[in-house]
Order: sequence, then C-alpha cells, then structure tokens
Amino acid sequence: MAVLAPELLPVIVVLCVVVGLVVGSFLNVVIYRVPAGLSIVSPPSACPRCGAPILRRDNIPVLSWLILRGKCRNCRTSISVRYPLVETGTAVAFALVAVYVWSGPYAAQVGSGSAGFAWVPAVLVLVAFLYLAAVSIALALIDLDTHRLPNPIVLPSYLVGAGLLGAASIVTGDYAALIRAGIGLAILWVLYLIMALAYPGGMGFGDVKLAGVLGLFLGYLGWGPLAVGAFAAFLLGGVFAIGLVLTRRATRKSGIPFGPWMLAGAWVGVFWGSQLWNSYLSFIGIIQ
Repeated sequence: MAVLAPELLPVIVVLCVVVGLVVGSFLNVVIYRVPAGLSIVSPPSACPRCGAPILRRDNIPVLSWLILRGKCRNCRTSISVRYPLVETGTAVAFALVAVYVWSGPYAAQVGSGSAGFAWVPAVLVLVAFLYLAAVSIALALIDLDTHRLPNPIVLPSYLVGAGLLGAASIVTGDYAALIRAGIGLAILWVLYLIMALAYPGGMGFGDVKLAGVLGLFLGYLGWGPLAVGAFAAFLLGGVFAIGLVLTRRATRKSGIPFGPWMLAGAWVGVFWGSQLWNSYLSFIGIIQ
C-alpha cells in the first residue's frame, strides 16, 4: 500500500508543470549555446537578428511567444515554434514523471525508510528523474541538430544521478537498487563501447557515454526496465531507419543520430519496462 499522501499528487504535478515550463525555457538556451561552445549564463538572451535583449515580460514560457505571435518585439523576425514546444514538452514530461514516481512503484517502497521522513526518498528519486527528463530533451534535440552529445551535459549526469539515487537508497536502506544501478551502468557502457569499436562509423563515443548514464537510471529501477530500455532503443531506431530508407529519405550509409532513440528507449523502460519484462517472462513460461 502506498504510504505517500495521494491528495498531494495534484499539487506536486502542478508544481512540476510550472518548474517544467521554466526549465524548458532554460533548455532552449542550452540547446542553442552548448553545441556552439557559448556560455549558458551570459550574455542575456537576445534576438539573433537585431541583437535586442529579450525583455523579462517577453521571456515568460509559452505565453510570451503567443502574445508576440512568434515574432521579435523589436524587428518582427519570426521566432521558431521550437521554443514554446520545448517549454510545453518539458512541462508535460515533468508532469508524467511526477505521476510515475509519486503514485507508482516508489510510493509503495518508501515506507522502509525512517517513518518521519518517508517522503524523502520519493522526492530524491523524483528530482533525479526530472533531471533525466530535462537532459533527455536537450540531448535529443542537440543530437538531431549537430550529431553530437556534448560532454558538458552527459558527464555531469553521472554525478547527479549517482548522488540523488544513492541518497535515496541510503534513506530506504535499499542498497540492492544502488548496486543494480552500478551494474546497469557498466553493462550498457561496455555494450556500447564494443559496438563503437566494432562499427566506428555507426556508433560514436558520445553514445557510449550516454549509455552509461541510462544504464545507471534504468538499473536503479530494476532488471526489467534495464533490459526493455536497452532493447527498445534498437527497436525504435531500427524502425525509424528502415522507414527513412523505404521512403528514400536516407540510404544504408546515411548517418542517423542514435542518441534520441537511446533516450526514447530508456523512457519506454522507465514507464513500461517492468510490465513488458514480466509479460515476456510469463510468455516464455519463466513466471506464471
């Protein structure tokens, strides 16, 4: 039985939506500046055409874009629809993660921690996966734009994920999850390293580094999410690649960024990995 107050879920979802809109606005800066080697702190955001600084009233996520009708207030240059889409997508992703963590498996597990701090591990896991959601959106779009997975985003994710998930394990005493996370990190990192060495033109070392991050998060959730998340990446990426070839939008030798499919597959593992894995084991007769 879940020990987290269900009446708090709507409040948490609304809070995550608001935070998601703000984070989404920041991700637009990250997606543009990090691949270009620019600072994400300064200078302040400005119109790329006329150079006019973006006013605070024009920097409200989604709403400002709608009010300005997608144009710069100063020179009327069109502002890409990607900006509000990233902000909205981040808000939706944050809401889904909140529902999954607060009313899903972790809500029933936190009772093993200190009675006075039963909510602490759930919050730690929630923050960890909100971080993964934000990183996933940024990396997917950067990889699509530049065919790169920048180290300044990927490498810190190891520390953030290990720190937050490790703290949650310490509070609950569930060290098996932490060990499983480490094993998941190692398995996917080695698997992708072998593929990168065997097929240097088809797999980059950015994919290898990202694989370790995803293995860390998926392994923490369980063996089922790890297996499903790893397999789903190749299934989704393969179907997409075949579709491009069949529609003659690409050839067998075309370079297709795999990072977005690694991330999409990982989220399949997060949300449905346990159910799909148990269904598979039941189908082959290992479990009833």
